[in-house]
Amino acid sequence: MAEVEITIGDLLNQDVEVIVNAWNRNIIPWWLLLPQGVSGAIKKRAGYQPFREVAKHGAIPLGGAVLTSSGRLPFKGIIHVAGISMWWRASEYSIRESCRNAIRIARDHSFASIAFPLIGAGTGGGAIERVERLMIDQLGMEEYSGRIVIVRYKK
Repeated sequence: MAEVEITIGDLLNQDVEVIVNAWNRNIIPWWLLLPQGVSGAIKKRAGYQPFREVAKHGAIPLGGAVLTSSGRLPFKGIIHVAGISMWWRASEYSIRESCRNAIRIARDHSFASIAFPLIGAGTGGGAIERVERLMIDQLGMEEYSGRIVIVRYKK
């Protein structure tokens, strides 16, 4: 059972090896979108490289996850999770699967620490408390020996 920390702050300022980007199904080309929230902050600070890489993966199943480089950010990578549906909504399924698949990638690549935003609480329309509760529950069930941080955004 993994232990989950909750912190308040900026995902991009966390002292971890890899971060999670709450992304979409990757069907609409990234350059047609105006990334907001976590994705917008990543684009602003990391540059376009992670988004060019995620585009090469094609459509991502709902709750799926893919790893890219971190561009100009100081992390070993960014795990992009398809946390919202084609209707731009998060569900319990998409949140839980996003967490499960992000942890699988972190474990497979031996990342010692990972930070998550609240998947689906922004553009996905999920209530912050509900999303956080689902994520804590799912992440707590995962087998992962590294550090897991959920970041509640605050400027």
